[in-house]
Amino acid sequence: MSSEVLIMLVEDDEVDVMTIKRAFKDAKITNPLVVCANGVEALEYLINRKTRRPGIILLDLNMPKMNGLELLAVLKYDDQLRTIPVVVLTTSKTDQDKIESYKYSVAGYMIKPLDYLQFVEIVKTIHLYWKTSELPNDENKKQ
Repeated sequence: MSSEVLIMLVEDDEVDVMTIKRAFKDAKITNPLVVCANGVEALEYLINRKTRRPGIILLDLNMPKMNGLELLAVLKYDDQLRTIPVVVLTTSKTDQDKIESYKYSVAGYMIKPLDYLQFVEIVKTIHLYWKTSELPNDENKKQ
C-alpha cells in the first residue's frame, strides 16, 4: 500500500482514535486518514462521489447509530463499495461477531490489545500486509 492510499477509520471512541493516530505516527505510517464516528457517517462519506475513496477501512464493531456489522452488510451488497478491503479492529472477542464479520468477507479480524506496544505491532502488521498487497487501480479514485 503506497503512502498515498487513504485509510478510513470507523471508530466512535475518541481515545481509540487518538491511540490509532499515535500508533500510526510511531509506526511511521504516513497514509492520509479519514475518521468516521459510526457506520452512518462512514456510509455518508463513502456514497458521496466528491470524496476520495479509501483503499482500506479499519472498522470497529460496537458503535452507535449503525454498528460495524450493519455497515458491513451495506458495504458488501453494494457493487461500488464491496471491493474496499475491510479489517475489523475491535474489542469484541465473541465468536458470533467473528463469524458474522467473516460472513461479510472481511479481510481480517483484529482484537485491540490493551497494551499500547502490542497495539502498535498490530497496526504495523496491518500496514505491512496492505503495503505488499495489490489493490485495484481505482483504489484512490472517486466512485
